[in-house]
Amino acid sequence: MTLTEIATLLDGVLEGDGSLTVSGLSGLREARPTELSLLTHRRYADVLAETKAIAVLVRKNWEGESPCPVIRVANPDIAMTQVARAMAPPPHVPPPGVHPTAVVAADAVIGEGASIGPHCVIEVGASVGAKSVMYAGSYLGAGASVGSESTLHPHVSVRDGCRIGNRTTIHDGSVVGSDGFGYDRQEDGSWVKIPQLGIVDIGDDVEIGANVTIDRARFGRTLIGNGVKLDNLIQIAHNVVVGENTAMAAQCGLSGSTVIGRNVQMGGQASTSGHLTIGDNAILGGRSTAIRDLPPGSFSMGYVATPHKEWKRIHAATQHLPELVRKVTELGQAIAKREEQA
Repeated sequence: MTLTEIATLLDGVLEGDGSLTVSGLSGLREARPTELSLLTHRRYADVLAETKAIAVLVRKNWEGESPCPVIRVANPDIAMTQVARAMAPPPHVPPPGVHPTAVVAADAVIGEGASIGPHCVIEVGASVGAKSVMYAGSYLGAGASVGSESTLHPHVSVRDGCRIGNRTTIHDGSVVGSDGFGYDRQEDGSWVKIPQLGIVDIGDDVEIGANVTIDRARFGRTLIGNGVKLDNLIQIAHNVVVGENTAMAAQCGLSGSTVIGRNVQMGGQASTSGHLTIGDNAILGGRSTAIRDLPPGSFSMGYVATPHKEWKRIHAATQHLPELVRKVTELGQAIAKREEQA
């Protein structure tokens, strides 16, 4: 794409030669002379000064100097995504059909145009929707189902009875429907396993990263709503409910029977205690732990998760602890000296 075409796509303002052709996208430091980059924060101004990029996306109100053409846009991050979508090559889609090495039960239902890759296993009563893809080594348990136009990347396991919606993507190594962590403690200290009889129900337009584990419910269902986005290495325990369009970064952990509302955001390594509710549109910051309900629209951080403004005051105060300790010590010494003189 030329810079003129990109500016038109983004409804941006181009400053520079519009005939230059972009061959790819990259960060400011790594960009080569034919690659487009972006400036997301003024602290990268020094990096911009040395970039080799063919052009840079900047905010409309940006003030500064650039060694290459710039395109002024409302939001460089969003604009870069638009360009990436326009320039991305079409994904490789394997041809429809069942690979000779796949093992498919006689009563399994394979939808029109679906692709079942090498060494996949589809058990009795399972179904795969039209135009869905199961890549090499994926497993679909008895009675499990995958909707239309969904993708299971290599070595994904969808266990018995679990349901995957339409246009949902699950990346390598993830497990849907493993047993929830349920045991009863006996008088002698041993543990007896509680049967996990429920399922996992995943909605439409969901994307699940690599090596994510979503436990089946003790009874009923563990529910992942439409449009949810899960990063890699996330643990979701039994009977959890995740509301529509919620997004979680890597290594989040949800304890059993937690209810997550719609449009919630959770930073990396954020976690919850069990049997609590996080309201719609709430934000739980990275490495924060919720041990009580969080109201809708709240922004919490830390352990124990604390309202954002309160947490910032506490964090700021800790930076002055050495000085405060010194002052308290001096005051104590002064008081002691006065008492001696009295």
